[in-house]
Amino acid sequence: MTDDTRVQWREWSADALAEAERTGRPVLLFLTATWCDDCHRMLVETFGEPRIAANVNDGFVPVKVDVDREPRVRERYNMGGFPSTVFTTPSGELLTGATYLGPDGFRSVLDRVRETWDERGEDAGRVPRALAGNDTPGGPVTNAIEEHLAGQLDAQWDPDFAGWGDDAKFPMPRTVEFALKRDRYKATQTLDAIERNLVDDDGGVFRYAGARDWSNPAREKLLADDAGVLRAFANAYLYTGDESYRETAESVHAFLDAELWSGFAYGASVGPDGERTDLTAYAGGNALAADALLTLAAYTDDESARRSAEDTLAYLRETLVDDDGTVRHLDADDAEADLLEDVGRVTTAFCTAESVLGDGVEVARAVADRGIDVLGDEGAFRDGPASGPGLLDRPLRPIDGVVEFADALLDLAALTGEDAYRERAEDAVGAFAGATDRMGAQVAGYGSVAARLTRQPLVIDVNTPVGSDLHRAALRVADHETVVVPDSDRAPEDAASLRGRDADPAESPDALMRRVADAAQ
Repeated sequence: MTDDTRVQWREWSADALAEAERTGRPVLLFLTATWCDDCHRMLVETFGEPRIAANVNDGFVPVKVDVDREPRVRERYNMGGFPSTVFTTPSGELLTGATYLGPDGFRSVLDRVRETWDERGEDAGRVPRALAGNDTPGGPVTNAIEEHLAGQLDAQWDPDFAGWGDDAKFPMPRTVEFALKRDRYKATQTLDAIERNLVDDDGGVFRYAGARDWSNPAREKLLADDAGVLRAFANAYLYTGDESYRETAESVHAFLDAELWSGFAYGASVGPDGERTDLTAYAGGNALAADALLTLAAYTDDESARRSAEDTLAYLRETLVDDDGTVRHLDADDAEADLLEDVGRVTTAFCTAESVLGDGVEVARAVADRGIDVLGDEGAFRDGPASGPGLLDRPLRPIDGVVEFADALLDLAALTGEDAYRERAEDAVGAFAGATDRMGAQVAGYGSVAARLTRQPLVIDVNTPVGSDLHRAALRVADHETVVVPDSDRAPEDAASLRGRDADPAESPDALMRRVADAAQ
């Protein structure tokens, strides 16, 4: 607690909501982030005003939430950006909310909320539709999903400035990767725009551009964003052989090592212009980084990227992933566990580790098995366990998180030969298939995983040691959705074969390249 001239912030907890219930006051929920300039400005200019602080302390239970530390709170109460200024009932139902509010705007909202609360109390609260418990719009998984989202690459394309949409431009690395296989021109044009406008000369990738022409960048740099962009550039190098894409991927890696490496894992973010570095190591962000770095190493033999990935995986394995597959969001006693975002990304990272390093599938299997058991819900997956204060016990089934986990399950099915993982992925993807016609390029990753389910997967079994010429060739002779299984007894000794394909085993990289080319026809 602070003195009466400052807001007496509580932490997000059942105790804070219980206090609101006991005292008959609504909750003021302030969603903030270390990297967010407007968040810090509002804390100083709005909440630092003594009369505002006094009114908040007297009439509300104020709760401040770090959105990186509490992603489930972020997803349920986000008002469209950060900061988010949210007013709720003691049970956590929504009264109203906004993003940044200066002192005058905040006073006006504060007065309206008090009036509403005094007149209606708990009856004024509402539950957002996404949390109402309705079934997801299920349907069959067919090639129509891929076709629709490939069409959205055209429908939403910006022919003047590249990228998709006619407003702010985000990197959208999964959309870029979807386009690399289906419309390479649009993918590479977008990557070129990202490199010109969002890749900082000092290293790292800005979060997004505020204008259609990729100008006015938001200058904070987040690990998860940088890792996604790094992987997209590495995959562009695989498809094109263009050294500039490789160089950009390497520059992002250099930034991560220089600015976010804490000595044991990657931190979460760097604020605008390099101030306010947050070295908190989150499971999902580190898993994304490991996956991206292994992707770069697989295509280029980049030993520095390989070592960074191995160190990151070691931290995950030793600190955040328990033997039973539980994934803790961060290394803290009160940290949440079994979050879908973390589960999907950690499973992917250890599957990639198995393909590239020959070690990781057992960790991936343990995490996936627990994730399926704990998060399974009506075909799809919940974003976390069905428990917690406020609206956390309400099921939220985020399509992005479901896509990441389903994609990881397809990798795991190929690595283990267990079709149950593929079947579970199909159930999860099918849970949203009925809404395909409402999907845009922003969720093109959904089209990628649907495509993997509607055609025979390309799996390369390699019966040679990890790092052999044949293994290294297998990692780079096909597209980025191919799964390579090293040390596999499904292929003849000292050879590689395409699983389920009528093709002779290949005993050399050149022969393997021919087999893959024939399979693609």
